[in-house]
Amino acid sequence: MLTGRAPLVSRWWRGQMQDDVGQTCDTPQACGLIKIGKDRAGAQIAPEETLRRVADERENAVVAQQARQDAARDITATDDQEFLHCAILPDSDISGEAMSFQVSIQPSRHSFQAEPDETILEAALRQGLSLPYGCRDGVCGSCRGKVLTGEFEHGKAQLEVLSDADRRAGFALFCCAQARSDLCIESREARSLADIPVRTLPARVHKLTRAAPDVMIVELKLPANERLRFLAGQYVDILLKEGRRRAFSLANAPHDDAVLQLHVRHVPGGQFTGHVFNTMKERDIVRLRGPQGSFFQREDSTKPMLLVAGGTGFAPIKAIVEHAIAEESQRPMHVYWGGRGRADLYLLELAQQWPLLHANIRFTPVLSDLPTEAQWDGRTGLVHHVALADHTDLSDYQAYVCGSPAMVAAARQDLLARCDLPADEFFADSFDFAADTLDAIDAPTHLNTRLDPHE
Repeated sequence: MLTGRAPLVSRWWRGQMQDDVGQTCDTPQACGLIKIGKDRAGAQIAPEETLRRVADERENAVVAQQARQDAARDITATDDQEFLHCAILPDSDISGEAMSFQVSIQPSRHSFQAEPDETILEAALRQGLSLPYGCRDGVCGSCRGKVLTGEFEHGKAQLEVLSDADRRAGFALFCCAQARSDLCIESREARSLADIPVRTLPARVHKLTRAAPDVMIVELKLPANERLRFLAGQYVDILLKEGRRRAFSLANAPHDDAVLQLHVRHVPGGQFTGHVFNTMKERDIVRLRGPQGSFFQREDSTKPMLLVAGGTGFAPIKAIVEHAIAEESQRPMHVYWGGRGRADLYLLELAQQWPLLHANIRFTPVLSDLPTEAQWDGRTGLVHHVALADHTDLSDYQAYVCGSPAMVAAARQDLLARCDLPADEFFADSFDFAADTLDAIDAPTHLNTRLDPHE
């Protein structure tokens, strides 16, 4: 049903909008272009004659579109007169490329580019901006926000979730809406723990990849209408029987949330890791709760970042780096990844590509054991010692360290004492064993480690 609006909020019908043209006698549909002005005060529903006039204009647009198409067919391809095509078809693009639109967010004043064939939410997440969302399918309404100025389409947003009154007031579901001009929108951005709810969700094992003899990359897929919002660097708990749980960092960046990626190291005697390596199958169902943890990139800072990972501590560091690349962050970042042998750097080729994708990123791999199986031209020693040698003054840095409790504790002590790193700029995630795993492998408990086990 076509809803009329005052001149400030009007419906525009374009003949060449994909799938929206219809036939001459079709009832006008509610998928046309919405133009939002700066002032909505007094917007009223149009009288019946206005509805008829808009419908007539739409029919005229269909006729005009057909005329343009007929005229275009009269020009032979061998004429090579693209300027003539554009004269007859004024909305065509000589370059053949779709125009992108700039979307500005209030009150943060951040901005991003949106392509015509992607939703506003997709564009924001692709560029590292965390707008609120839940299902990404127009069902939950979590992404509801206001369009202050500009033209857009509501897409598949349903009246049950976004009412006519909401639409007249300029609200949209950003997981459905698509820009048709530069926009200014009003929406909160997730920048702190308080902005993101902790949820319990089922997930299906989508893919299992043996990245190293003792490392499995587990990809989990949530139900079709669910998405997990999180900050780069956080983790999730895998819920087991009898109230037990295992915590694993999310290795994917927040914008890349079609699947959740976990890096699981096999621990001999470990209950859950043994299951992952021996009996878990694709399409198995697990339950998870998250996001969890205070280890995440502090985006309110412009300081250079020192990122140090040991073993599968690479997972949250990977999420932070890929988020920075997507966001086109200008902060200098130096990433150090350490392992005993070459096999422990199980995604080395991926990490080596980061400096090629972002001018401000440096990457240094480190092996603690002298390699015997192959030539190694890289650095050797303890990973945090190598970082210390390269950065003697960290007084104006932030440090993100992730790995074993011993490595994290030694790194903190040395970075603060020897490199003048401010204590409140040290952020760490320490991977420790669960209590039942410690009993199984007869290992000593570690002090100063987080309570949530990883194995």
